[in-house]
Formats: sequence, structure tokens, C-alpha cells
Amino acid sequence: MAAGPPPTAAEAYRPNRFVSLPAELDPETYDSSPEKRRAEAERLAIRARLKRQYQLQLNNPNPPAVIEDPALLRWAYARTQNVYPTFRPTPKTSFLGALFAIGPILFWIAVFKTDRDRKEKLIQEENFWIKLPYQTWK
Repeated sequence: MAAGPPPTAAEAYRPNRFVSLPAELDPETYDSSPEKRRAEAERLAIRARLKRQYQLQLNNPNPPAVIEDPALLRWAYARTQNVYPTFRPTPKTSFLGALFAIGPILFWIAVFKTDRDRKEKLIQEENFWIKLPYQTWK
């Protein structure tokens, strides 16, 4: 009775309670399901295709004016145009939104109110005509 081949180092490894399992021997890393491997292969194929397309544009003897990097375009789109799916309202963002939305309005209300009150006071004191810079009569 012949025994099978000797076990490999990965099969013979027994974890030590003082040392964690290396990533190379972790079953989640090397023993993945067919669906997981297929999805990983698809992602690698997409990355390879995008990389090849970018390299062809980059090494073209007659390059276009602008070389578009699809990953950079996606990043810029997610950063500027597609903000709402990634935005999380927090107290800080709510405060800043209120500050930047209502703050300027309140500022200009205060400026116009104080200016109007100052002019009203001058009119009540009948000194208003003296303070006008554009006065051409009197």
C-alpha cells in the first residue's frame, strides 16, 4: 500500500497560537471559488485593456492634443459631478452649508440696514444734504 505524495508545505503548515497565519497560506487568499476567480479575471482583463489603450495613446507617434486617462476621468467625475451619492450629511456639513448659504444674505441685510438707519438719522437731523458726495446744488 503506497501512500500518496508527501504533503506540501502549505498543507503541512499548522498555525501557531503566537503567530498569525501568513497571507500566502490563508485559504481566503489562495482557495477562492470559481465565481470569485472569474470576477477577478474580468477585472484584470478590464484593467489590462484600459492600460493598453492608455499606453497606445501615450506612445502614438502622432499623439492627440489631449491624452484621456479613463481612470482619471472617472475620478474627476466622481469628485465634481457625482457628489450626492458619496455625500454624507453631518453636523459639520450642515453648519457649513447654512453658513455659506445664509451668511452672505445676513451680512448684506446688516450692511443695508445700518446704512439706511444712518441715512434716516441724518434726515431727522436735517444734515442729510450736507453729507451727499454727488450734490451739485445748494
